[in-house]
Amino acid sequence: MTCVESLAIVCGEVAVYPTVTENSPFIKESSGMVRSDARDNRARILAVARRALDQSVAVSMNQIAHDAEVGSGTLYRHFPTRDALVLAVYEAELDRILASVPDLLRDRPAVDALRLWTTDLVSAMLRKHALGEAISQATHQASAERSYLPVVAAITAFFEAGKHAGTIRMDAHPADFLVLTGALWRAAANPDADTDRMLDLILDGLRPQPPA
Repeated sequence: MTCVESLAIVCGEVAVYPTVTENSPFIKESSGMVRSDARDNRARILAVARRALDQSVAVSMNQIAHDAEVGSGTLYRHFPTRDALVLAVYEAELDRILASVPDLLRDRPAVDALRLWTTDLVSAMLRKHALGEAISQATHQASAERSYLPVVAAITAFFEAGKHAGTIRMDAHPADFLVLTGALWRAAANPDADTDRMLDLILDGLRPQPPA
C-alpha cells in the first residue's frame, strides 16, 4: 500500500482503504518493483497528459509521448490504451484529494475542512465529466465503482470529527452527502446556479438541530 490512503475514523480507530489508483486494473506493477526511472516516466506522462487534456480531450497519445519526452513504447507500457491513460490522470488527482484529508482536519475545524475538500472534489468531478468524450462509458462506470469506498471513507473522517466536536449532526450519513455533491458539479453548467451557495445549504443541513 502506498502512503496515499483515505482514512475513515470510526469509533476512535483509523480504518484504511486502498487508494483509487491501487484498485485500478491498469496499474500492473507494485510500487516496490517499479524502477525509479519508470516511476519518473509515469509521473511525467501523467503530468503532461493532465495539462494536454485540460486543453483538448482530442490530444493524441503520440503527442503526449512527445511532450513527455518518452517513446511511444514507454507510454504504452504504462498505459496500454487511451482509456487507461485518461482514467489514470483522473485517479491520480482523486488520490491527491483523498490524501489531503488528514492535513485539512489537523489545520481546520471539521466543517471548514469539509467545505475546502468538497470544493476540490467537485472540481475533480467536473474535470472527469469534461473528459467524457475521451473515455468509454464502461470505463467511467468502473472508475465510479472503484472510487466510491475511498471517497465515502474520506467523508466519514470529516463527519466523525465533526460529530465529536458537536458541529455535525449525529444522524448525518456520508453516502447521502456524496449524492448531494453530485448536484454541485451538475449544476456548474447552469449559469443561474451558484454552487457556493448550494454548498452552504448542504453544509447548513449537517449542523445539529435545536431540540423541538
